[in-house]
Amino acid sequence: MLGRTASSLFWMSRYQERAQNVTRLLEVGYRGSIMAHAGQAEGSHWQFALSCAGCHHGYSEKYDELIARHITAHMVFSKDNHTSVRNCLEQTRNNARAVRTGITADLWEAINTTWIEFCDVNPQSITQEKLPDFLAWITQRAHLFRGALLNTVLRDDGYYFSQMGNFVERADNTARILDNQYWVLLADNDIIEDGSSERYQWSAILRALSGRRSYRFAYPNARLKAFNIAEFLILRREMPRSLAYCYDWLADTAEDLGHFYGSREPSLDLATDLSKELKEKQMRDIYQEGLHEFLTDFIGKNNQFAHQLCEDYNFA
Repeated sequence: MLGRTASSLFWMSRYQERAQNVTRLLEVGYRGSIMAHAGQAEGSHWQFALSCAGCHHGYSEKYDELIARHITAHMVFSKDNHTSVRNCLEQTRNNARAVRTGITADLWEAINTTWIEFCDVNPQSITQEKLPDFLAWITQRAHLFRGALLNTVLRDDGYYFSQMGNFVERADNTARILDNQYWVLLADNDIIEDGSSERYQWSAILRALSGRRSYRFAYPNARLKAFNIAEFLILRREMPRSLAYCYDWLADTAEDLGHFYGSREPSLDLATDLSKELKEKQMRDIYQEGLHEFLTDFIGKNNQFAHQLCEDYNFA
């Protein structure tokens, strides 16, 4: 496969995953803004969404206040914000169009129709009352993309590069959200009052990673605890957005790609090594090492894997 084809498939999946991640953060910010709690600073939920999405600096350059319509405009429709949903969907389509003959009709239709329908939306029509339904539509379209990819694409090198793009982005998103909020996940925060602001921040983290309900299944007899939440989102392999789960997929995909080409490149070993490292970790070891330090190191290693993959397979 040509390097530029592999690159397009990798980034097609990364941008689609990113669009869904930004959408989820905005949904969490909206939910928090309409459910004010004692002890929560005004606008803190919007601040959470902007910070975790990496949009805060760009937003503060354009706007002075945390206002819902401005935040929606910046995170969803802005052409200037490179992580906006609009730009992510456009880049998804551009990369898919570059490899149009290498993906299935179902996958192309899912991508192209999403972009066309998104472009038909008038940003001024998305009022605060209509925002939840609009965000739900974007999320549904992301699930359609993922379903088309998993159910119709041939299991060859194109599929493997697409999978790598998806899980590199997902791992990066999970790690950055956790690192952005690591201070509320420290183990000594476990003993708190039920109405404390930390509990609402914990819920926001879980919702931002689609883990609020599944956490209850993983820890059926436990209340929300910082230690459990950190373990759930870092080491629990049954959680689809945990770091361990992402690198299980990446390691397995690396093995498949190595077998497909009959050779192993350095990037494939990096994925396998990081997966093994996460399997051997215990949450108490991570706290002892330092949660912030661990997450910073992980983000660096995840980026290193992505960069090495680009070099190994000559991404254009």
